[in-house]
Amino acid sequence: MSSDLKRKPKKKNPKPVQINPNWSLLQQKLKSDSNNSGNRKSSNNDDSENPRSILGKRKERPDSEVDVPKISPLAPVNDDSSLTDEVAMDCEMVGVSQGTKSALGRVTLVNKWGNVLYDEFVRPVERVVDFRTHISGIRPRDLRKAKDFRVAQTKVAELIKGKILVGHALHNDLKVLLLTHPKKDMRDTAEYQPFLKDKTRKSLKHLASEFLGADIQNGEHCPIDDARAAMLLYQKNRREWERNVKDQTRMRLKQKKRKPKKKVKEANHTSTV
Repeated sequence: MSSDLKRKPKKKNPKPVQINPNWSLLQQKLKSDSNNSGNRKSSNNDDSENPRSILGKRKERPDSEVDVPKISPLAPVNDDSSLTDEVAMDCEMVGVSQGTKSALGRVTLVNKWGNVLYDEFVRPVERVVDFRTHISGIRPRDLRKAKDFRVAQTKVAELIKGKILVGHALHNDLKVLLLTHPKKDMRDTAEYQPFLKDKTRKSLKHLASEFLGADIQNGEHCPIDDARAAMLLYQKNRREWERNVKDQTRMRLKQKKRKPKKKVKEANHTSTV
């Protein structure tokens, strides 16, 4: 073969294919979209790494707005559980007999700082027919190993003897305990004159909210909180309260001194007639 035959024919340059204008626009659009998506990803990464970015950043609260557990105004200021000159008491009752008669189900005593001196469930002498759980918080299981009534009664009598007894509607508590206490040594928040509204008694819940900023008795009552609330109401008004007690005692003594004189005059008058 000749060298001419071995030579490969030269390829002619193909004519450029003309692209449809619509297809060209579509390609440009796809390319533009891919670039934009890449930019968005990079910007998101930058935002996650840059805490100053607004997008994706968790809003931080100032230190003043951080949730801090609130301290109850009824919380004791110390852990001294010694017996003090002032003792607050609160009782929870259950229904006996036909359910309308109240009996002691739980009794709580706290000292002047609000620390618990005595807190016991009590088993009534009569059969319980209504535990009044929605108010008393007492359930059948609470009374299975409860203190015998006489034991609790004796202990409470020992603790309150010679003490200033503080509470709300104390006559109800003393009634279910079958105890008495000198009236001069009772400080009842239900009867304290400045706490009355138009000579009407306010509930302990209302007094605690108004004067202490404390929220109590929402549903089942807690005798510890109730006793603490009564004690704190007394302590905050102690000076004025004791002044009123002294004034009332002084007035009663004056009235007692006046009465015998009138009787003597009347006796002398009848004898002369």
